[in-house]
Amino acid sequence: MSQQSEVIRHSSGQLVTTITAGFREIWAHKFRSLLTMLGIILGVSSLVAMSALVAGMEKGAKEALVAIGGLEKVRIEPREVPVEQRHLIDQAVGITLNDVYALQESAPLVTRLSPEMRLPATVSGNGKSFRPWGLAGVWPVALEMSEHVIEHGRMFNEIDDEMARNVCVIGTRTRDELWGSPERTGIEVIPIGETIYINGVPFIIIGMFQHYESEQERKARELAQREGNQTQQDVVTRDRGRGRRGGNFVFWLKNSTIYIPLNTMWMKFRSGVTLTGFGPGFQATGGAGGATGDPRLSTLELKIASVDTLPEALQQIRNVLMSTHRGIEDFTFRTQEEWAENINNFIRNARLSGGLIAGISLLVGGIGIMNIMLASISERVREIGIRKSVGASTADIFVQILVESVVIAVLGGLAGLATSFALVQMLSSLSPTENAPIVTVSAMGVAFGFSVMIGILAGIFPAIKAARLNPIQALRYE
Repeated sequence: MSQQSEVIRHSSGQLVTTITAGFREIWAHKFRSLLTMLGIILGVSSLVAMSALVAGMEKGAKEALVAIGGLEKVRIEPREVPVEQRHLIDQAVGITLNDVYALQESAPLVTRLSPEMRLPATVSGNGKSFRPWGLAGVWPVALEMSEHVIEHGRMFNEIDDEMARNVCVIGTRTRDELWGSPERTGIEVIPIGETIYINGVPFIIIGMFQHYESEQERKARELAQREGNQTQQDVVTRDRGRGRRGGNFVFWLKNSTIYIPLNTMWMKFRSGVTLTGFGPGFQATGGAGGATGDPRLSTLELKIASVDTLPEALQQIRNVLMSTHRGIEDFTFRTQEEWAENINNFIRNARLSGGLIAGISLLVGGIGIMNIMLASISERVREIGIRKSVGASTADIFVQILVESVVIAVLGGLAGLATSFALVQMLSSLSPTENAPIVTVSAMGVAFGFSVMIGILAGIFPAIKAARLNPIQALRYE
């Protein structure tokens, strides 16, 4: 047992000596080793940075997906009559309240229904005016359907809708446009009870939604609050200005929302204009007399019980609508699952293309390591011959050269990880996306692992070549 322990200690000592010799050789040619590492540094940093950008975009897209209702939400939109049914175009009814009532009765897999009428509008108040993204007439259930949260006041109810009252619930953009944002004025105005004019018709504000923002915007705002009010104003103004173009578009839309009761929209703005002349008829109450007919909707949003039942629910909905539309398919479905699938496809393609580019950089770095190791062996033929002549084994020479290659790759990988943070910061300031890059431990581990693997593969051939040198011929080498 003691003899075996002695052999193990002797082998360990030789290995340590071999590794130390490898480190000495790298240190003796610092500049050359640094240049050799550059390919690994660039490959590792680009792989980590690419992964961070993709992770940021994925997080922002999923935030937006949740903000508009999740995967259970389905949107039914009107579309042109198919070519084979063009002769029935006069009988096309579009999406109507008749569809809503039919789905409530005959589609058990549908848990919520939210009809919606939209209208271009000009909103004025407090001596100012602006054109919002769109005015929507909805049922109160739209609050849950679109994941809205009332921060001040209340949502209108079924009685407000039935009586077609001139009440509205606004997003923070309406407040900011008419009364000024708190970041600019230093005063938070809560315009509950104020009157605004929508296309010249007076409406009383009874509620205001909370301000919606991405996680990145929230962190930037909190940081700005700690640094000072002026910086906060600059950051918020910049982020809101970019919101329409970037990844925060969904949050910008939610902040631009203006909801009024569906019956009010019908009575005050749409009555007598979009009657379809089909269906059991819709009697609008309140207002000046009322109007009959089946109001045509802009869209119909609904939620199903579970994503697992989505195919069955869509077929069920389609069967009901084909019945109410007399077999004319003048409608189409928009599912959040399609959006989620598009997100996943984009993320997968981005990772694949970015990984390919980073992999090529690492491969170039590996070729550089192999090249420099072969050059190093040519310079050290006599040294290798001397080591073999005094007792160094073939394995010792192999390990020494392989260790030098791996150490160069490891140092390059560590430097690449450090460089990746600076690269991510630079890309986040230049990138058009509003979603902050997220550096993950897994991406750093994968990148570093690849750099070590490249170092091993690049050092195997030079190590074999050095280990096979004949000591006599090596001693004669000039």
